[in-house]
Amino acid sequence: MEIAIVDYGVGNIQSLKFAIQRLGFEAVLTDDPERILNAKKVFFPGVGEAKNAMERLKIKRLDLVVKKLKAPTLGICLGMQLMCRKSEEGQTDGLGILDCTVKRFSRDNKIPQIGWNTLNNTKGALFSGIVKGHYMYSVHSYYVPIIKQTIARSNYGLDYSSAIQEDNFYGVQFHPEKSGKLGSKLLLNFLNL
Repeated sequence: MEIAIVDYGVGNIQSLKFAIQRLGFEAVLTDDPERILNAKKVFFPGVGEAKNAMERLKIKRLDLVVKKLKAPTLGICLGMQLMCRKSEEGQTDGLGILDCTVKRFSRDNKIPQIGWNTLNNTKGALFSGIVKGHYMYSVHSYYVPIIKQTIARSNYGLDYSSAIQEDNFYGVQFHPEKSGKLGSKLLLNFLNL
C-alpha cells in the first residue's frame, strides 16, 4: 500500500514517518503530485504559520492536488486548519474543503496551548478503541470551531474541534505521532480505513 506524506517544507514530518514505521508501514515523503494522487493513504501534516504554509503549498501547486484527493487523507494540526475555507492567522485563505473559519484562542487563554488535552464526544472509525476522556498532545494558538463535521471535541476555555471528517478528509488538531499509545492507535485506525 502506497502511503504518502505531503512534503511542502512545513514542520517536522520525520517524527510522523517514524511513527508510521513503528506500526509496520512505510510512508514516502513527497511533493510529487502523481505520487500523492495515486497513494492509498495520504498524510497532510503541518506546523507553523498558516499564511506561509499556504504560500508553500501554492508554489508547489500542491493546494490543487490536496483538494483532488480521493484516498483517505489525514490533516494533522496546521494541516487540518488549512482544510478550512479561511484562517484568522494572517487572514489566510485555505483549501475550502470545510466551509468554516479557523479562529484564534481568546487572550484570556495562555497561548499557544501546549500539552495534553482530553478528547470528548469521539465518534467514527478513526476513534475505534479510543474512548472519550483520553489525552492527546497539542500545540496550537488557533482552532476549528464546532461544526457539523466535528468527530471529537476538546476544551481550552471553550469547546473546539479536535477532529473533523468530511467525506475522505479527516483532520486532527493534536499530534498523534507525539501522543503515545493512543496516538499510535489512531494512526493505525486511519491506515486501516
